[in-house]
Amino acid sequence: MNKSLKGVATLASARKEQNRSYWMLVLPGFLVYFAVLAFPTVFSVVLSLTNYNGGKLFGGRVPVEFVGLKWYKRLFVDEYFYLALKNNLWIVFVSVFGQIPLGFFLAYVLYRGIVKNTDFFQTMIYLPCVISTVVIGILWKSFFAPYGAYPELVRLFNPSFEYGVSNHPILPVLFVILWMYTGTYLIIFMANLQKIDSSIIEAAKIDGASEGQSLRYIILPALSGIIVTSCIFAISGSLKSFDLIYVMTGGGPANRTSVLSVYMFDKAFQGAPNYPLANAISTVMVIISFMLIGLTKWAEKRFGGKE
Repeated sequence: MNKSLKGVATLASARKEQNRSYWMLVLPGFLVYFAVLAFPTVFSVVLSLTNYNGGKLFGGRVPVEFVGLKWYKRLFVDEYFYLALKNNLWIVFVSVFGQIPLGFFLAYVLYRGIVKNTDFFQTMIYLPCVISTVVIGILWKSFFAPYGAYPELVRLFNPSFEYGVSNHPILPVLFVILWMYTGTYLIIFMANLQKIDSSIIEAAKIDGASEGQSLRYIILPALSGIIVTSCIFAISGSLKSFDLIYVMTGGGPANRTSVLSVYMFDKAFQGAPNYPLANAISTVMVIISFMLIGLTKWAEKRFGGKE
């Protein structure tokens, strides 16, 4: 009986020590997550429901009052909000249906050895990802400027070309985004393609499978999980894109290249600051991000395979 009680006590002590060790390892990360992500997110939602305007330090009104959905109602009748949202959705579209397929195509070409000097091409395609976004923005801004290289190149083929404000000023930004971030997905897909056993592909080819059949029935199902992860990265990165657009266009001309993050920045720090409205914009951005990610996960379950 005494041995049985000692065994139970030892087991309970071991579990207690295990729980203590678990919390010692988890607690620092949890506190950092709460301080950096969770608390600011909840606080932002709370501020979007008040009339907070900076407090005494910024000459704002005191005390803070609860105003409900006032700023959300104002947001959804602002034409510039829908313009920024449309531009953001264009960036999401280019990222998901441009960067990811192009990155996969380039990774597949290099992985299968269709071209030589794969290390050189891999480095050149990934190089824009390691250059400062501000530097890239300034370079491409100069390239597309009225007296830059772009109009001069067009005049070589069309001497009567007159450079003016385009009907689609977001197009240069979309091009630069496609060029800049495709290399990220190239590296991601290259790393995961190298985990696939090449003997499986060779066996399929011996059995008469074509390159397209190997791609469809072996490689794509094996990469379904990483494709979904890449889509989530692309969506989250697209909705918070700020630095490149701010450097290249600043949201102009006439806010026609503005995105939600630039729109939020203007409301918070330009002119008369409106912090509750800026926080309402950030909350909407988070909601849209969750909706698009949920749509991606649904598409994976409905049409995708399993890794």
